[in-house]
Amino acid sequence: LAMTAVKDFHKLRRLHGLFCVYKPLGVHWKLVRDTIETNLLKGNVAPPPALPHKVRFLAEPSPTGEAGAAASLSAAPVPALSHHPLVTGPEFQHIRVGVGHRLDAASSGVLVLAVGNGNKALDDLYKTRVTRDYMLECEFGMATKDFSHTGRVVEKSTYGHITLDKLERVLAMLEGANQKATRMFSNVDMSSQEAYELAVQGLLGPDGKSAPILTGLRCVHFQPPSFTLEVQCLNETQKYLRKVVHEIGLELRSTAVCKNVRRTRDGLFTSRQALTRNQWSAADVMQAVQQHRYTKKTEKTVRKRSEESSAATRQSKADVMSSHRGKEHGS
Repeated sequence: LAMTAVKDFHKLRRLHGLFCVYKPLGVHWKLVRDTIETNLLKGNVAPPPALPHKVRFLAEPSPTGEAGAAASLSAAPVPALSHHPLVTGPEFQHIRVGVGHRLDAASSGVLVLAVGNGNKALDDLYKTRVTRDYMLECEFGMATKDFSHTGRVVEKSTYGHITLDKLERVLAMLEGANQKATRMFSNVDMSSQEAYELAVQGLLGPDGKSAPILTGLRCVHFQPPSFTLEVQCLNETQKYLRKVVHEIGLELRSTAVCKNVRRTRDGLFTSRQALTRNQWSAADVMQAVQQHRYTKKTEKTVRKRSEESSAATRQSKADVMSSHRGKEHGS
């Protein structure tokens, strides 16, 4: 058991990487980060080492028991309490835990975190054009001041005239407008080969920070007054998504409010990989970091093999074409 504790301690000392958790509804992201940081510090406590001993000369009472007799000194090993954990304190008092794309307190879902040197990878994640998926639970017939169902109601309206076909037409219009914005913010000539290659790889998007862009928008549940939207987006905020729902209601000659915002994917991280609240321990975080590292390594290997096979296929096709041309010239 002691050897296992020592191994876990050394693993935690080398803990660097990315992982994701499921942020509950009504909990601030800072509280999530602080809780995980505290759990990591608790799990990063080394087993108490054997205390070094020092030689001390201790006085022994006189064998005769007389008060005036001289006491004799004897050498005895005693523990050096200056190295005791209660004196020195914990070895680690702070572990740097970074937060990726944040979620407000009224939202829930996948929240990417980084520990140790993984904060550098978190910065790279911010700069890449990775999309995020959300599920928006909405309701027709009401508008509030802050676009959420808990805000002050400013308007109520009817919604009986709204059909799924009308809703999908509005969603298609919004998606088309955002695709145009994607091309506008990409800073790439749409008629160039570079734009074509970026589009094939799915990397065509805004260059750096831009306005929020919806790359995908569809209705997955429609039962008035309730409906649910699935959204893929870039550079968004949860308040912006609630505002989009409000604007959809206005386009349909009604009103709508967003009841719940739930993030289901952030780049490579999905809700399946997210650690729930009872899994925010040091051991679970360590396992999640190692699993993400292994998955990323596997994806790189698969991508490399795919590129090599496609390059070999192109080369073989080119060889066949050149051989056919040589035969035609020879004949």
